[in-house]
Amino acid sequence: MSDTPVPALPALPVTFRPQRTRVVMLTLGTVVFVVITAVSLMLERLSPAERVSFVFTGALFLGILSLLSRPKVVADDEGVTVVNITRSRRLAWAEILKVNLRPGDAWVFLDLSDGTSLPALGIQPGIAKEQAIRDARALRALADARGTCTDAD
Repeated sequence: MSDTPVPALPALPVTFRPQRTRVVMLTLGTVVFVVITAVSLMLERLSPAERVSFVFTGALFLGILSLLSRPKVVADDEGVTVVNITRSRRLAWAEILKVNLRPGDAWVFLDLSDGTSLPALGIQPGIAKEQAIRDARALRALADARGTCTDAD
């Protein structure tokens, strides 16, 4: 049993996501897109095809950063939806055996009843370490209360 206090259960549904990281990525992507587009319009010597390639490059950069800002974990009465960069997976509460966020982990890992582990990129300590720890504890408390989750280190 861990000595850390058990957090109050959040009201469901609840969404966990790295909000600061998301804001930084989407802001940076938008700024880069606008700057590249403006530069392509200001350079008089560019052909229309070159201008289009500039704008396409800016849009591609924004698209990639948008994908990287997509991860989230949504918990509701029936279970958890883990949305990672390109995939989503729906889990019933009983499928989650353990919620892990160990020192040095880049994100939370969910140990599942089928013997696999699922990364949940929606809870990551990157910019906001304390928030990620609170979110991981809240998800762990929800899994304890609603499923067969065991206490994690």
